[in-house]
Amino acid sequence: MEQVGSAKEFPSQNIISRRPVGIAMSSLVSPGTPSYPPSTYPPSIHPASPEQDNVSQSHVGHSITLLRTPERLGPYSQPYSLEDGGNAAIQPGNQLSAELTERHVNMMAFSQCVGIGLFLQAGRVIYLAGPGLGAIAYIVTGTVLWSCAACLGEMTALFPVKGPIIEFPRRFLDESLGYTAGWMTWFSWIVLVAAELVAITHIFQFRYPQKHLQAARYPDPTLEFYPSASPAVYVLCFFLIMLTFNMLPVRWFGRLEYIFGTIKMLFIIALILFNVIIHIQQPVKRGAFWTYNEPYSFAARNMTLPNKDVVQGDAGRLLGVWEAMTTCLFGMIGFETIAITAAENKDLRTEETVKIGTRKISLRIITLYTLATFTVGLNVPYTYPTIEDNAVISFGFGQNSAFVASPVINRLRVWPYIVNDFIIFSATTAGANGLYNASRTLHALASIHEVWPNWGPVQALRRRLERTNYGVPHAAVVLSACFGLMGFLACNPDSQKILGRMVRCCVVSMMITYGLVAASFIEFYKSVEGAAAGQTMEVVDIYNPLVRQLYDRSNPRYPYRSHGQCLRAYYAVLACSLFVIFNGWRTFISPVNIKDFFGCYIAILLMAMISTMYQIKFWGWDPRKWRRRVSDNRLERPQPMTADSVPRRGQLTLVAAGEMADGPRRVENIRRFGRWLLVWLK
Repeated sequence: MEQVGSAKEFPSQNIISRRPVGIAMSSLVSPGTPSYPPSTYPPSIHPASPEQDNVSQSHVGHSITLLRTPERLGPYSQPYSLEDGGNAAIQPGNQLSAELTERHVNMMAFSQCVGIGLFLQAGRVIYLAGPGLGAIAYIVTGTVLWSCAACLGEMTALFPVKGPIIEFPRRFLDESLGYTAGWMTWFSWIVLVAAELVAITHIFQFRYPQKHLQAARYPDPTLEFYPSASPAVYVLCFFLIMLTFNMLPVRWFGRLEYIFGTIKMLFIIALILFNVIIHIQQPVKRGAFWTYNEPYSFAARNMTLPNKDVVQGDAGRLLGVWEAMTTCLFGMIGFETIAITAAENKDLRTEETVKIGTRKISLRIITLYTLATFTVGLNVPYTYPTIEDNAVISFGFGQNSAFVASPVINRLRVWPYIVNDFIIFSATTAGANGLYNASRTLHALASIHEVWPNWGPVQALRRRLERTNYGVPHAAVVLSACFGLMGFLACNPDSQKILGRMVRCCVVSMMITYGLVAASFIEFYKSVEGAAAGQTMEVVDIYNPLVRQLYDRSNPRYPYRSHGQCLRAYYAVLACSLFVIFNGWRTFISPVNIKDFFGCYIAILLMAMISTMYQIKFWGWDPRKWRRRVSDNRLERPQPMTADSVPRRGQLTLVAAGEMADGPRRVENIRRFGRWLLVWLK
């Protein structure tokens, strides 16, 4: 075929090779990637001829080679990179290094979730909802975040792209919303890093009230850990620790986080067993389930408003549970770490990391958080003074932790110090993971030219942020870390309220992002169903049955599918919307606190501003000209992933009777069961 266009018209750095779905190109695909031949249907019904698609065909190797830069297939299509799904040119110095394994990814996500949220806010949850309903609040909140994570996980498993939180809203909703989701995600992660630093300074100010020690008849007259150093010293020291971890090659970062995550998991399990044991042994005799009996109860009996008015009865319980669920959110943020690490994972196909990792992190966090809250609620009544918190937005100190109050009430020494000191370790590692997520999100944004203004200095900054050394985006790490220096707000006398507002702002930003991801999945689901049925022209060679099979969710090799996932996506959109709208309902009660109001709702304003600026950039200042802007080839890049493992990882397939002699069959089934159990435990 004659080449169209000259080298001058199409510079060499813009000449890329595109691999349409169903076309095998050995230069772009790792060994073992399944391929299938071009369509055998007559040209009359083929959706695109070589002239139309600007390709030359080699039937010997079943390959297609692009001869020039493709023209836009529609008014809103953008050039793209096969590796990152964006539109930046692929260069050796701007790609992440795929060195993480499934076990690294699992524990990175777990370590990210387990920061200060569980340890410092489980008591607040119990106070607001009661010990029984507090545990249920974690379960219900967990189902929302699991639904969001499953939406992101399925899309990432099928299309493993860099910056999935940016890419999928950009593909399936609108480019402005995709870029907005990216900036909102980055913003929430840098705020989280600062929040973890402020929380660390709070833990160093551990001083249990003496009157409560006396009331509990604690064996020691004082219980405190209060070094005299300035909070700024702690912020600087732990900031440098977080930064140093993130400057390491990602393989070493993953190894460290695997160790840290394992320690956290074992500690939470130890806390659960500890609270069960002391409830059974009863160092102070009170009876079984005494926190559920009179004068206490399974559920809180009222809700105290900021103006000291008390809402009694079922209305009070409902409001308390809602506020408890809003409080639960912060401790569960981080499920999306599984998808964020996809570009640096080397076992996506063989280990099914996204599918297994998403399910593992969801089950682990929901189960452990629920059990930890339930068991500590057996020993700490919901009316206990140190966990009482009627503020609209607040974040306490170590002495406000229910896990510290439990050994105090039972007159046990040492344990309060162990829990308090462990929170420092937990916050540090969670902050390091938050910085990792922030830097990878910023690097993904830097990989997309259109995200940034076309100003020389800004584009120079973008190129710097996109650059990597040893696969690590050091510039993105440093810039993200600089915003973490907001942690010096810990020096403010009102740092408790400041931390609470930072946490709430982070939570609302992520709820907006999760809602956009779930809405993207709804459009993704419709597109994939259409491609599987051959009812879309978005896919090259759509009339080839082998091509359609890649999009068939009932295909045994489809990488990740959850039952009722489309309904779960609608559920996630609804729940995230309610959380965003009503997260600060108490700020409307007189007297109105303007600072708390902005803490609850400034993220909505930020989203509106960013998306509006992109609409202006794309379409001009006239809102009447604004249009939805999406890619026309959103189902083609990269090639849909398929699962290679047989049997599928995480599925228990036993040898049936009659297929093998009884003795060897039992041995084989025990071996398969052990292998299945190891998949879910490691």
